[in-house]
Amino acid sequence: VARNDGEHYGRLLVYRFPRQSLVFGPQQVQNRMNQDPMIAREVSLWDQRGSEVIRGALMVIPIEASLIYVQSLYLRAQGGRIPELKRVIVAYQNRVVMDETLERGLARLFGGPLPPPVLIDDLPIDETAAAPPTTPAPPNASTAELLTRARQHYDRAIEAQRAGNWALYGTEIERLGAILRQLGTAPVPPDPR
Repeated sequence: VARNDGEHYGRLLVYRFPRQSLVFGPQQVQNRMNQDPMIAREVSLWDQRGSEVIRGALMVIPIEASLIYVQSLYLRAQGGRIPELKRVIVAYQNRVVMDETLERGLARLFGGPLPPPVLIDDLPIDETAAAPPTTPAPPNASTAELLTRARQHYDRAIEAQRAGNWALYGTEIERLGAILRQLGTAPVPPDPR
């Protein structure tokens, strides 16, 4: 590492890690970030329809006998000049997480309390985006109940789309799909005639 601080400017440091422990290098961590299903899905959604995803520099931060890797993701709209910070990816050992801020990413990575979600146009980021996005209906849910819930998930997906919250959009579309599948297997109500 080349130092860049005041009187230590230009000094080189060498970090030596214990031979018995596995420490991933920058390219291995970058590959893990690219292969993470949640990250790949969101980046693919953002990188469509005239938007461009810009990856910040991968920062390597030494902590005791290990490393933490941090990378920012920016989104620039078509014709836009200034990219907007969308997410921060944090990796430590075998874990990779992505969240709206570094603080939230570290809390998810190390199990601390999550700070309040960032609000985008008064639409909170869904905390369960990484969980399986299904909302099973009760076994006795009527067709009318399922239709009402389908409409709610559709409306939330449209709100998330307008806000540019593609993680929540994808979650709501998947929940909508689960309800539509339930509707496909729901018993047909008797004809009231």
